[in-house]
Amino acid sequence: MEQRVRVHEVRMGGAEVRVIRPDPVPERVALRDDGHWLSMYVDRDGAERLTRLWALAARSARSLVHLPIRANPAPGGVAGDGEPVALDLVLAHHSLQFRASSWKEARARLGPGRPHTAATPDLDFPDAEDIDHERRYHRTYRDHLGFDIAAHTLFVVGSATAFREHGTVLRGLADEAPSHGRLPGDRHTCVEFTSGPWSRPRTRRNVPGSLHIEYYDSWSG
Repeated sequence: MEQRVRVHEVRMGGAEVRVIRPDPVPERVALRDDGHWLSMYVDRDGAERLTRLWALAARSARSLVHLPIRANPAPGGVAGDGEPVALDLVLAHHSLQFRASSWKEARARLGPGRPHTAATPDLDFPDAEDIDHERRYHRTYRDHLGFDIAAHTLFVVGSATAFREHGTVLRGLADEAPSHGRLPGDRHTCVEFTSGPWSRPRTRRNVPGSLHIEYYDSWSG
């Protein structure tokens, strides 16, 4: 898989932060903080591009993968509790140890960036039957995803293994969802990721611990 991106390099103190953005930004990917959980909406193109960016995050341990999608409208007819807050998305390898609280400053310093073509082979994702989901409940397991929110941006942080194994689930959504949900009364097609080390309603900083990604075949604003 290949995709066009823009690479931004920002100096912060004595360190350099590299930020990768898709070019162009997908229009039919939206993310909301609904209070009790995090809700993302994608169409077929959005699901495919999100999957490629997830693979890029697994391979780019020294970069932040940023989707500036806060201005994207959610699909028409979406109902949420209260007034959902629109969010951008950043995917970050945990070894970067990037503080979400520094994101507002880093984002403000982003320039136009330089165009680049990134390759993310399909083999980056394991086959679904090769993933041992039971080991995620072991005390010694460390390949969970973590969630944080800062400056209207959801940070999804994890290891290469975490991004690859959850990327397999995303790839399944992109591949299988278009064949579902075409008849009246069909249930919606979705996947759900949780913030480890175990399933819990909220993280330490009171960020919702569940990310619900729902496929929409048709999209109207």
